[in-house]
Amino acid sequence: MLMESVTFSESGGVRYLHFGSELIQGAMRIRDPDEIYLEYNQQMMAWLLFLETNPGMRVAQLGLGTGALTKFTHRYCPAVKTTVVELNPSVIISARGMFFTPDDDRRLETLQTDAKVFVKDSKNHNLFDAVQVDLYDAICDGPAASSLEFYKGCFDILKAPGVMTVNLFSRHKSFDLNLNNICEAFNNRVLLFPESHDCNVVAIAFKGPKLEVEWKEVSRRAKVILEKTDLPTNTWTSGLNRENAHQENKLSI
Repeated sequence: MLMESVTFSESGGVRYLHFGSELIQGAMRIRDPDEIYLEYNQQMMAWLLFLETNPGMRVAQLGLGTGALTKFTHRYCPAVKTTVVELNPSVIISARGMFFTPDDDRRLETLQTDAKVFVKDSKNHNLFDAVQVDLYDAICDGPAASSLEFYKGCFDILKAPGVMTVNLFSRHKSFDLNLNNICEAFNNRVLLFPESHDCNVVAIAFKGPKLEVEWKEVSRRAKVILEKTDLPTNTWTSGLNRENAHQENKLSI
């Protein structure tokens, strides 16, 4: 299988990852490498709104990119073990060498394998509390894994309760296809963030018991995350409240 070439650029103190084109696959502020620089990447951590981190918790990161999510979790969620699934060995090397992602240790394992194969493997089923999906190739013609079978696999590897976050392109024909498949795989238990400035939309999907919580409680949790990690969560609650129908009074999903 031919792998995308990995290239880099820098501008204004920010280092960017590319797959052989001008399209941005990830970014890092050089003076603060553990910061999640891009807004949609920040929203991929939204599972923290709904799950308390504790010893034994496991997160699967499907698609490594610059390692922004991996670095953040490794630094701010010390109780969590992250399993990174990345097919392209050049991405793994560049994440460590150019974007300062830590080497594997007891809280981080990196697997060079296909995410579509990983989610179908029965030994991974019911193993992860959270799954973060950010799978794009050089063409960026929508997510590289978008089938109903794939999203059912993501559902299968989650524990209950469990949360999946997915990066989607809002102004692309792939958006409806992916959203419909996520909704079918997760029994329509899906929320959307508002579109970010770069036309990304992060979807949040839930597995397990029905969730009913007052929005003020979600806001309180967002404030705690902000205080502990500096993750800019102050707009998350209002954005989710506005963007999703039938969620005006309280979050019920």
